[in-house]
Amino acid sequence: MGKNKICLIAGVGPGTGKACAKKFSDNGYKVAMLARNINFLNKLKKDIPNSFAYKCDVSDISDINSTCSKIIEEIGNPNIFIHNAVAGVADGGLAGSFLGDNPERLERNFNVNTKSLLYFARALAPEMIKNKSGSIIITGNTSALRGIPNFVYFAPTKAAQRILAQSLARELGPKGVHVAYLLVDAAIDTPRTRPIFNPDKEDYFFCKPNDIAKEIFHIAHQPRSAWSFDAEIRPDIEKW
Repeated sequence: MGKNKICLIAGVGPGTGKACAKKFSDNGYKVAMLARNINFLNKLKKDIPNSFAYKCDVSDISDINSTCSKIIEEIGNPNIFIHNAVAGVADGGLAGSFLGDNPERLERNFNVNTKSLLYFARALAPEMIKNKSGSIIITGNTSALRGIPNFVYFAPTKAAQRILAQSLARELGPKGVHVAYLLVDAAIDTPRTRPIFNPDKEDYFFCKPNDIAKEIFHIAHQPRSAWSFDAEIRPDIEKW
């Protein structure tokens, strides 16, 4: 992985992003945490050593570029990048009616899920290529593989995200940079998702953020002779 141990996480909330920040920090990394909610990040960094908070709207290309430049200047070039950003409920980013909802949601989701990945990779990959080392891990879900009713403004953008990630993997792999797509086929256990799926559901119904973070850490540190691209995790109760 080179001399620097710096991990940049785009999309740090109370679930997977937070768990990843803690996992990498616990293993000696400086962690750049990105989200729109800077108040949340400022509170979080008090509990996670060597973490740094950066406000960033990943749907804004100029914000991505300026934030990456700031991170590189302040703490160094990340050798691990985790793309965990997703348009949230507040953005109308998840389920909704094909005929009843605003079609502009498709563009919003594409900007967050897919376009931002491209621009983060453009900002961070050159130094990884130079060092012939680095990992780019993208978190996805089953929408990347198949259409789902009421997800018409979301699913296509996750499918595009996965194909973009695969294209990056094929181009960057021979240059020493590992790109992988982790498909999380589950409801993730967060304070927000519990009420949606039923707060009385058994724990094993949900995928735990700490377990997702462990898998991301594992994938990010796979030896070059045994890299994976597609990886899937799910609770055993999940139908597939």
